[in-house]
Amino acid sequence: MDENIPAKAGNVVAGIDVGGTFTDLLLVDGANGGAVRIAKTPTTVENQAHGVIAALDETGFPIAGIDLIVHGTTTTTNAVLERRLAKTGMITTRGFRDVIELGRRTRPQPYGMTGTFVPVIPRNLRLEVNERVEASGRVREPLDEDGLRAAVRELVDAGCEALVIHFLHAYANAEHERRAAEIAAETWPNGHITTGHSLLSEAREFERGVTASVNAAVQPILERYVGRLRDELSSRGYGRDFLIMNGNGGMISARFVTREAAKTVMSGPASGVIAAAYTGRRAGFENLVTYDMGGTSTDVALILGAEPAVSNEIEIEYAMPIHVPMVAVHTVGAGGGSIARVDASGLIQVGPESAGANPGPICYGRGGTEPTITDANLVLGRLDPKKLLAVDTPVTVGTVRNIFEDRIGKATGLDGAAAAGAVLRLGNIRMAGAIRMVSVSRGHDPRDFTLFAFGGAGPLHASALARELGLPRVLVPARPGITNALGCVVADLRHDFVNTVNQPVATLDEKHARDVLARHRAEGEALIAKEAIRPRSLRVGHSADMQFVGQTHLINVPLPSAEVDRATLQGLFEKAYFARFKVELPEIRANLVNLNTSVTGVRPDIDLSRLIDPAGRAATLAGALREVRPVWFDGGWRDTPVYLREKLPLDAVIDGPAILEQMDATTALEPGDRARSDADGNIVIEVGR
Repeated sequence: MDENIPAKAGNVVAGIDVGGTFTDLLLVDGANGGAVRIAKTPTTVENQAHGVIAALDETGFPIAGIDLIVHGTTTTTNAVLERRLAKTGMITTRGFRDVIELGRRTRPQPYGMTGTFVPVIPRNLRLEVNERVEASGRVREPLDEDGLRAAVRELVDAGCEALVIHFLHAYANAEHERRAAEIAAETWPNGHITTGHSLLSEAREFERGVTASVNAAVQPILERYVGRLRDELSSRGYGRDFLIMNGNGGMISARFVTREAAKTVMSGPASGVIAAAYTGRRAGFENLVTYDMGGTSTDVALILGAEPAVSNEIEIEYAMPIHVPMVAVHTVGAGGGSIARVDASGLIQVGPESAGANPGPICYGRGGTEPTITDANLVLGRLDPKKLLAVDTPVTVGTVRNIFEDRIGKATGLDGAAAAGAVLRLGNIRMAGAIRMVSVSRGHDPRDFTLFAFGGAGPLHASALARELGLPRVLVPARPGITNALGCVVADLRHDFVNTVNQPVATLDEKHARDVLARHRAEGEALIAKEAIRPRSLRVGHSADMQFVGQTHLINVPLPSAEVDRATLQGLFEKAYFARFKVELPEIRANLVNLNTSVTGVRPDIDLSRLIDPAGRAATLAGALREVRPVWFDGGWRDTPVYLREKLPLDAVIDGPAILEQMDATTALEPGDRARSDADGNIVIEVGR
């Protein structure tokens, strides 16, 4: 592919999300009135690029005719979680090579001395050199350049693919890190050199060191994947650049993405949240709790005023903080593949163990033998066995019911259906806990939010969860199973910046603070100007990470502008602190720790009304009815109408119980619910009580 050929703003845009089980694609043909094509193909784990090409082929649209491809990838996320990382070396300040292993004096398990922790870079590949910069930025000891050269040679000889340069207090003065990178580049065999300050210019050596280490360790992996995908696309005639989703919900050119590879971690969950914010804003619901239920886990996030919550303090597993801004997603190990069992005390447990994609739930016919949440939905009539995707060998409902009775029912005195109902109820309780983590625990009243349900399994459980939590309504998008792919289509370009200030507000250098924010803005605008597509406008947001002097934890405080002053900062922080904790502490001084900026290049709007082809809709509700079948609700069977969602008229009003089936998901309306469709084809469910 010729990287000098720019991508066009795009009449034809394809969004592609690679999940653990399926690769989803949404293609919007702007040259044909916004016509939509969708595809869902199995993910090719050994080389995700093959699954991407297969999805593109399934649309029937020529790849060479696509103007812009936007891709959400799990390449770096999987590499980190599965520890399939490139061999990486670190050069750090003498005496500090164990910082990334000592961490924050926490334990893998809260009780007892159990659990293990393996650092990203092993100790024998963490080398030290003489140099020292103070927290003030003053150089105490100059960089030993000869010692640095020797350390670089040692790591090259050890077979390292990537290098981290992580010096103490480089956020205050990066002179030594920059010089060390210049020296290393003279002999390092590739461009995979990460300096801690360039990725994360903030205090806290542990978090900055781990973030830089993760970035370096996934750079070669991401570069190889992007190269393979570029070659595959080029062989099919696609001669332009493509974009990659970042974990902050924005996009970046594939030409630049490997420089800050750590920012692509969690890009998959982020794209779903971005799609939810976009869809909710168009539908008139700007305060959302997003609920994405997949095969192995459930992701939840909070959206306020159509803006997803973004955090730069994400820890994706124990002692693995990646402190670059990411959409704040909370994950719980309860998905469609979560395994149900009876423990030694005779209690039913659901998850966190999962049947995964292979062998998967019993009903997939791939050799799975353990009952799962998906199997429970099948037994209870909520899923049609003929509509399941990726089934190798069909398994009868009776067979699955008997397994529930044998594995769950015998120990608990329940028949097969009642056992499946209990598993479903317990799974809902676990997922409700995850939603409380992003709402109630953060001081928000669930009654002020709408539950946005997506993922292949989310709409099946959403109404019951909303009832459990007191949320008044559920919003189910037109294409729940490919919402992450939609996020790729509608996402904006975005760059985030952070700098440590660490000054009491009472003595803050106001000019320095304003200069930091102005520098952030200028750098963000310059980066967006280099991208292959041109946004229709720019949006800049500023915030501050603050605390009371003497406290450890931070509160993120949005700033109305870059013209910060002491009185404004103090007032905003006190207001934010009271909103979070309902406590006023006027006698304690506030401290400004970090200044943050996000620069967003806003892309043109996408019309969502074509996600379901209007020509396929029936004239009446009766025309969309497929069958009436028994479905289990509230501990008993109810004769329930089953509708084909793609055929529902836009003015349809449906009273629960009901089942809505479509290619990529199934929606369950509980008794007492009332659902209607909006202009974009979303289903809005008013939850019964």
